[in-house]
Amino acid sequence: MWSALMWGAIAGSAVLLGALVAMYFKIPKKIIGWIMAFGTGTLIGAASFELLEDAIEDGGLVATAIGFLVGAVVYTVFDLLISSRGGANRKRSYYSRAEEGDDQDSSGQDDSSNGKKGKSKGGSGLGIFAGTVMDAIPESIMIGASLLTGQGVSAVLVVSIFVSNIPEGLSSTVGMQQSNYSRGKIWGMWIAVLIVSSLASMLGYLFLEMLPNEIKAGIGAFAGGGIIAMLCSTMAPEAYEEGGPMVGLIASLGLLTALVLSI
Repeated sequence: MWSALMWGAIAGSAVLLGALVAMYFKIPKKIIGWIMAFGTGTLIGAASFELLEDAIEDGGLVATAIGFLVGAVVYTVFDLLISSRGGANRKRSYYSRAEEGDDQDSSGQDDSSNGKKGKSKGGSGLGIFAGTVMDAIPESIMIGASLLTGQGVSAVLVVSIFVSNIPEGLSSTVGMQQSNYSRGKIWGMWIAVLIVSSLASMLGYLFLEMLPNEIKAGIGAFAGGGIIAMLCSTMAPEAYEEGGPMVGLIASLGLLTALVLSI
């Protein structure tokens, strides 16, 4: 149980690292795109080699397919809801968001069809925070569940989630700064994300341990569906936007890394 809590905290701590970098350093947006691309590749590998493969072995194809599709649908619905409340760009490069805000402020043009002027497209701090928590929960649950095999934590899950959380911490921190959140409040939110990640990992270990294999497989596939939907709707498009054509190669290297770690 305590190992699950620790590994969930380690994976979730990447958002704190990203926040620290965003506050005190300037990282080229192309590098952020490459980091995001590598994280996309590793998460695709983690979902494929760990979550879906194990789900099929434990519960069969039907339970896996149902869990996967439900996970993708549920994530998409919540993503649409959170995006409508200011969390749409939580993984987007913060330099691009700042540039959009600057361009709009100088031109005096409407932010959107709602007629509001001078508002940055970075999104609301609470929307960004809610979206980040939504992304973290299924990932952390599966870290805890990976300990149920008795062979230790899944290295590919921890590494892939950690890498993917760094650009999220980077971009979301500046989104919150654009929403006039103080550094203390931003740190408080990221510490809350860290706590949620840790608890979700621990609960994943405790809860899934009591379930039959078919239901356990469905939940694993559910998390996999949510992760794939998240990658396709947020990380992959933004990685290409900021990193250019190189992101395909870098994502492939991430996928290869996940394969090596899963052996």
